[in-house]
Amino acid sequence: MTQQPFELPHFYMPYPARLNPHVDEARAHSTAWAREMGMLEGSGIWEQSDLDAHDYGLLCAYTHPECDGPALSLITDWYVWVFFFDDHFLDMYKRTQDRAAGKAHLDRLALFMPMDPATPMPEPENPVEAGLADLWTRTVPAMSANWRRRFAVATEHLLNESMWELSNINEGRIANPVEYIEMRRKVGGAPWSAGLVEYARAEVPAAVADSRPMRVLMETFSDAVHLRNDLFSYQREVEDEGELSNGVLVLETFFGCTTQEAADMVNDVLTSRLHQFEHTALTEVPAVALEKGLTPDEVAAVAAYTLGLQDWQSGGHEWHMRSSRYMNARARTTRPWHGLTGPGTSAADVGALLASAGAERARAHTHVPYQRVGPSVIPDFHMPYQVELCPHLPGARQRLVEWSHRMGILQEGVWDEDRLAAADLALCSAGLDPDATEEALDLSAHWLAWGTYGDDYYPLVFGNRRDLAAARLTTERLAACMPVDGGDVPLVPSNAMERALIDLWTRTTAEMTPEQRRTFRNAVNSMTESWLWELHNQLLHRVPDPVDYLEMRRSTFGSDLTMAMCRMGHGPAVPPEVYRSGPVRSLENAAMDYACLLNDVFSYQKEIQYEGEVHNAILVVQNFFGCDYPAALTVVQDLMNQRMQQFEHVIAHELPVVYDDFQLSEEARDAMATYVTDLQNWMAGILNWHRSVDRYKADYLARRAHGFLPDRPPAVPALG
Repeated sequence: MTQQPFELPHFYMPYPARLNPHVDEARAHSTAWAREMGMLEGSGIWEQSDLDAHDYGLLCAYTHPECDGPALSLITDWYVWVFFFDDHFLDMYKRTQDRAAGKAHLDRLALFMPMDPATPMPEPENPVEAGLADLWTRTVPAMSANWRRRFAVATEHLLNESMWELSNINEGRIANPVEYIEMRRKVGGAPWSAGLVEYARAEVPAAVADSRPMRVLMETFSDAVHLRNDLFSYQREVEDEGELSNGVLVLETFFGCTTQEAADMVNDVLTSRLHQFEHTALTEVPAVALEKGLTPDEVAAVAAYTLGLQDWQSGGHEWHMRSSRYMNARARTTRPWHGLTGPGTSAADVGALLASAGAERARAHTHVPYQRVGPSVIPDFHMPYQVELCPHLPGARQRLVEWSHRMGILQEGVWDEDRLAAADLALCSAGLDPDATEEALDLSAHWLAWGTYGDDYYPLVFGNRRDLAAARLTTERLAACMPVDGGDVPLVPSNAMERALIDLWTRTTAEMTPEQRRTFRNAVNSMTESWLWELHNQLLHRVPDPVDYLEMRRSTFGSDLTMAMCRMGHGPAVPPEVYRSGPVRSLENAAMDYACLLNDVFSYQKEIQYEGEVHNAILVVQNFFGCDYPAALTVVQDLMNQRMQQFEHVIAHELPVVYDDFQLSEEARDAMATYVTDLQNWMAGILNWHRSVDRYKADYLARRAHGFLPDRPPAVPALG
């Protein structure tokens, strides 16, 4: 027997698995269906013995314990199809490294998922196409158009991002941790699985389907499913198949540690994601249901869906423990109190439950604020791009002071001229866009000032007053300051943030189409709503989960807003689907993360010592890994350097493929080259700004008063 590469860790799984009584019916149906679709004898991929050994009927019976027999059979057919697709793609394209044929295969599959069920499909040419055509036809009549759209996108991600895995195999490249988590969600298919949970249990109401709480439920579910699978499948994937997309291998490579240490870290992240799932379900989901005014039936649907995801977690774990497809010898699972019975239970299980799950939850809330940490240590950063400054900078500085006075930003007790000068946001804009006109530079500097002011305002005013209701109302009013139709703003500004936003919105969007305004408003809303997320954590005194933190940090830093401004000048030459493609999103996310982590390094003393913040990557790493400041700083620096290397990798290896795949014109390629240069300027300008301004320097921080409150509560009248 082959020796295991590591001992499986003690898994956190507090929900008992339940088995659907229709399991035998699903097994028999899926076997007949797979044979009918051509997936068994003669396929060259599976024989009957393979399907029996994998036992997808058991997987679906564990992960969907409450649906009836026909629904379970249909869901099982979907899983037979997706695993057959995975093995077929491995044999036909990954092992042969035939990227062109793999892309042609994937491109055709989208034709078998039409939004209108009446749209004709092409004739299937292989078992993968035949299976998808049959499943789509049987599934979509029962679901809404909103669900069809979301499920088709998840399926296309599952299929198309297999090309990312194939490209990494071709290059012998192992992803960095952040890139891996993001791409694994798409490749691993758990968002797709969440769509089938809706089919089995209840469809998520459209009013909340795209909200942060529902997105986080799906993403934490996805991450936990995938990381668990990585632990069980490491031996088969990495040692047998030569696979590079495995979380254990990713952390083993990133940290330079042993396989056992990497496996234990993967399990820690897995546990943290399950805790985040529970935290979101219990705190954020009820709030968004109330905010969106869901009916009792819609609330019940959200609850049923959430329980369905929970069932999938416990059932999927149980299947991994039993399936011959995986390494599962000596695996252990933490059970809940009510499940601690039987001969397999010991006091050690209770101890593990309390010591791991309880301690990890408590650790997120035990950070002592306002600790004296000393000046921030600034290491060497990998920055291959040179900063250039716009020549209109001197005038922009003075005009920013005048505009801030005119808007009232310097009269509310949060900022004064000294704080504005210490931030020197015109310098940042001058580096972000060195070729800007005087007008464009002013507009950029004013947006940066508005966003930075709001980011300071929310925790200082609403956080110290613990007034989440006023913060929510303020956020709603800010959204109302940005009419998509180009008409008048439907409110009278009541404070500096509203007055300034109305001014900026009017100046920025005058020549935009309604769709462009909608995209831009979503970018602004992403930032203002992320301030509520920070405020919520501040009130709970909770250090965030590391994955949730890194992803939300892009919004709190205003990255979507500045990226949208970068795109505005490039005209219609670049099709929107190019910006939505995986490589371009990967390029943008790498740039965003580099800048966000850079800010956290420079602002560590300001946030930890003077502001009592819990939102800083170095603190998140310290809390999660239980390490000191120097060790956490090294991890963040390494991650920054990896993100920059990924940015360079995408430019050199992935963007040329995107250009060819979309058959971009020379004009579009030139526009994309300009956009890439804008992102390079963006990162170089932000680094130069942090190095230059007083805002984060120890001597400036020491002479400023901190923690004060404005002398009057914020003016936030109700909408309407």
